[in-house]
Amino acid sequence: MLFTILIGVVTAGLYALRSAVIKLRFMLSGGRQDKSVESEEPFVVFTDDKRYWNVFEPICDEFESRGLKVRYLTASPDDPALDKSYENITCEFIGEGNKAFATLNMLKANVVLSSTPGLDVYQWKRSRNVKWYVHNLHAISDAAMYRMFGIDYYDAVLLTGEYQREQIRTLESLRNLPAKELPVVGLSYMDAMQARFEALSARASDEAAGSPTILLAPSWGQSAIFSLYGGDIIRALLQTGYHVAIRPHPQSMKSEREMMNRLMAEFPECDQLEWNFDNDNFNVLARSSLMISDFSGVIFDFALVFDRPIIYTEPSYDRAPYDACWIDDELWTFKTLPLIGRKLGRDDLPHMKELVDACLNNPEFQRGRDKARKECWGCRGNSAKATVDYLVAKQAQLAAVPASSSGASSEDGA
Repeated sequence: MLFTILIGVVTAGLYALRSAVIKLRFMLSGGRQDKSVESEEPFVVFTDDKRYWNVFEPICDEFESRGLKVRYLTASPDDPALDKSYENITCEFIGEGNKAFATLNMLKANVVLSSTPGLDVYQWKRSRNVKWYVHNLHAISDAAMYRMFGIDYYDAVLLTGEYQREQIRTLESLRNLPAKELPVVGLSYMDAMQARFEALSARASDEAAGSPTILLAPSWGQSAIFSLYGGDIIRALLQTGYHVAIRPHPQSMKSEREMMNRLMAEFPECDQLEWNFDNDNFNVLARSSLMISDFSGVIFDFALVFDRPIIYTEPSYDRAPYDACWIDDELWTFKTLPLIGRKLGRDDLPHMKELVDACLNNPEFQRGRDKARKECWGCRGNSAKATVDYLVAKQAQLAAVPASSSGASSEDGA
């Protein structure tokens, strides 16, 4: 809290200093425009982690195809974006942590697009010289599953489906916030994943279906699979005789390193078991016949793109730190899981093979997946286009408007 206050004080001081310098240059130039004054960017994209490049790459490619200038800022020094050769998009590493936020707090732009929550809550402050902040959801899940106040101070949130709108409107009403624009644009990386999967040969799909690989893909934290079951679930999966691929959540390798080291030592790789840490999860998803997870958004990537069943752990989701704490209704995620897969309890571990086999051959889950797609995956196949269409229209609207007069709108957007 003290550090946040300090960031605010420093930022305000820097604004005052920069304004004084600009005024001084103006007077010394006899009232002529100073060409050295920082120009206003039409579009800025910011990501705090390289793992969101799969979300932003299709959007950047769409900007590039239209010949539109974009400044892409990343807090990851090894972000794949830095290796791309764009003509119209400038990709920059702006430092990690507070160094990145210091740059963002002084930004001058019409429209800023980001998947990073917490704007104007902690170190990342709204810049006085940015007219419009847009949040891009990076997974199919409830909008209320962010840490508390995560998207409150954005001007717009790009939805994957209509089901997210009611939750955001409820939070706005409870917190007396101005209504955001909430256009439904789908999810760019799922469109890209769908296209890749459709391009696979029929033989590759047949191999995945004929030789089952069970993918264990947990989230992280106290409610996630490894915290609930530890090594017992790995042991149960190995007893099925099927090939097992384990893909831990990236945050587990940072926040739960001791536990992960212990599990990898107890269950080393062998012919039947692999630990997967690929930056791109496509290949391991494409060759898996069934996924076991918890409340991770990757469940919906797997079920809806690859059209295969899932097993999920009994939800023990602690709402306390999240916006969901303010929502009385059952979350969409937990209403949908029973429609697309089977629930796993500790009593099911000794019968894991029977549970897996039952899921692999259950036609009811196909109907559940079809229903979920209609609810959560809008603009299917056209998400990047819909996203850029919205951003371009908004930028055109704001281009002639002074930054001090901009703010959240009460319109839902296209």
